[in-house]
Amino acid sequence: MDLFSLITLAIGIFAGFYVQSAMGFAGSLVALPILLLKFQLPESIAYISLFYVFSSIFLIYREWVFIDKKTILDLSITSIVGVVLGILVLSFSKPIFLKRMLGAFILAYVLYSLLGKRELNLRNAGILGIGILAGFFSGVFSTGGPLYIICVENRVKKINAIRATMIGILGLVTLTRIPTLALSGILNIEQCKYAAIIFPIFLLAQFLGRKTFNISGKSHYKKSILFLLMLSGFSLLLR
Repeated sequence: MDLFSLITLAIGIFAGFYVQSAMGFAGSLVALPILLLKFQLPESIAYISLFYVFSSIFLIYREWVFIDKKTILDLSITSIVGVVLGILVLSFSKPIFLKRMLGAFILAYVLYSLLGKRELNLRNAGILGIGILAGFFSGVFSTGGPLYIICVENRVKKINAIRATMIGILGLVTLTRIPTLALSGILNIEQCKYAAIIFPIFLLAQFLGRKTFNISGKSHYKKSILFLLMLSGFSLLLR
């Protein structure tokens, strides 16, 4: 790997996992556009997935008491099915049009949340259906977070619990995605070596992200979620 590629990898991982630590989701939505400046989509997904493993171990340990276990259990099977299907699509095609569809869906949800008179209330079937889609997009683009946050906000109301539950769900998705990526040949030893080189930068991002969450206060959390969803929607739709 040349120096520019390594710097791009470091910047992408730092930016993505700073946001991931602060918000509990959206790490891949920030990291992916940066990594795509130098890497192909499958390789970018492999690097992001590796660091999601480290992030999940660190954050789940710290946030375990706040995680809504029932919500994670309800989404577990649908997420696993979706992730496997998504990685199969990633292995055999270039589904860029699906990324734009995801972007349009996210922007529609943000618009509804901003203009609607009440929050969107999903029944169990709706939450499970979005869970499959979230797993699918996690497998294809590692960008299922915005769909998961829609599900979690319908079940969980406390800010700490929303953030912690998102961390738990993305950790579950990562456990499914890593072996599937390895078996498909997308993830390899070479990527693990370069991930180890920039691991200290990842740790710094985790530390600063957590500090930001503590300092910024919980009153701005839901507004920040909508802002990140809007940015991610436009990024997916226009790229």
